[in-house]
Amino acid sequence: MASSITVHDVAKAAGVSASTVSRALSGNTAVAAATRNRVVEAARQLGYQPNLAARGLITGTTHNLGLVVPDLENPYFASITKSVQSRALALGYSVFIADSDEDTRTELELVHQLSKQVDGLILCSPRMSTSDIAAVADQTMMVLINREWEGLTSIVIDDAEIVRLALEHLHALGHRKVAYVGGPETSWSNQKRWAAIERFAPTFDDLEVSKVGSYAPNFDGGQSAADVVVASGATAAFAYNDLVGLGILARLTTRGVRVPEDLSVMGIDDVNVATLVSPGLTTVRSPLKKVGRSAVNKLIDLMTPTDRPSSTEDLPVQLVVRQSTAVPPQRR
Repeated sequence: MASSITVHDVAKAAGVSASTVSRALSGNTAVAAATRNRVVEAARQLGYQPNLAARGLITGTTHNLGLVVPDLENPYFASITKSVQSRALALGYSVFIADSDEDTRTELELVHQLSKQVDGLILCSPRMSTSDIAAVADQTMMVLINREWEGLTSIVIDDAEIVRLALEHLHALGHRKVAYVGGPETSWSNQKRWAAIERFAPTFDDLEVSKVGSYAPNFDGGQSAADVVVASGATAAFAYNDLVGLGILARLTTRGVRVPEDLSVMGIDDVNVATLVSPGLTTVRSPLKKVGRSAVNKLIDLMTPTDRPSSTEDLPVQLVVRQSTAVPPQRR
């Protein structure tokens, strides 16, 4: 029976030592990929299931990872969560997932609670202050997604390239007055995007980009922003994310404002629902699966004793043009 199979049986089948089996099944990156694959295949064929609880008592590890996100109802964070969990499970780790509901105080409490139960933490788009992040980093292994802090390992989406692609697209269509619908003031990505807008907008002839406010990063936030966008006189709205963009689309439809004939709208992320509306939402795609996978890989690297320094990984983005953007009225 599978329960009688031991690590020594797997080692014999794979032609390696028992310690190599343990390292390979724990995701230790010091084990060569070919060796790890051989061990995993031997364990699978034999039906070996390592006793993680017993291993934890011996090694002081839990084989659990923690993931804290601002809002699981947001498809962006749901996609990253799924990717994190999939990669962690493939490497023999379980994931404790916590939703801070966009509240910095709740986020900090969750981080403190999880840090006592896991071997390492992934903080996705954390809203807490940099001083709080630094304090937590002194207590546990940590990888940040969409946030940078000196000395910590980060996975970041290229916000500057997102902005450049969006402005280039809208300018090429003929738009000269664009409204940026900002996200939460505490969002690091929002701050980076506005800084990029200030950097890139002057490089496009006659392009004016105004920030019409900071809104909740969801459908309701977009609906709240839509009237302000219309009042601004802009011919295009560039939303903080796709959910905000979809909220804008819905409110414009209610008002009888045609998209894209009267006003173009574009978002960021390319979440799955961006293709389920009419018109389809033009957006800048973020590699969400790669984000989650890379975060897990880097966290396990940190938990494996090496001399490698902390690092930041930039991931590529891509413009996806759909029906919600077009030539502005005065250019037709």
